[in-house]
Amino acid sequence: MDSTRQNKISRLIQKELSDLFQKQTQGTRGVLVSVSNVRISPDLSVAKVYLSIFPSEKAADLMKNINSNIRTIRYDLGQRVRHQLRIIPELKFFTDDSLDYAEHIDNLIKEAKGDGYKSPEGPEED
Repeated sequence: MDSTRQNKISRLIQKELSDLFQKQTQGTRGVLVSVSNVRISPDLSVAKVYLSIFPSEKAADLMKNINSNIRTIRYDLGQRVRHQLRIIPELKFFTDDSLDYAEHIDNLIKEAKGDGYKSPEGPEED
């Protein structure tokens, strides 16, 4: 259970990192990086940042690039939130693949319907 302070700091970090990544990826065509979730530790020292990257084929390269530039990203974040936070948490980035997972489940359901699957609500009407 997160405290109110953890939630506020998580939202602040999510908003600022989203803006930061949006400005950095404007020059690259066809790449979209969004911060889907930020979880901060109870002592406010570590922030786990979950990134959703589109297209997902470029996710590995982008995550490698982001992880190699963590110090710069943390510094830029610190410049943005220096009046709200005294200590900038350590950042750890993870790929949020929930959209890919949801798409995979959706494809499986469509595939099952194509194989004669009848939904519990009754026959489909076209």
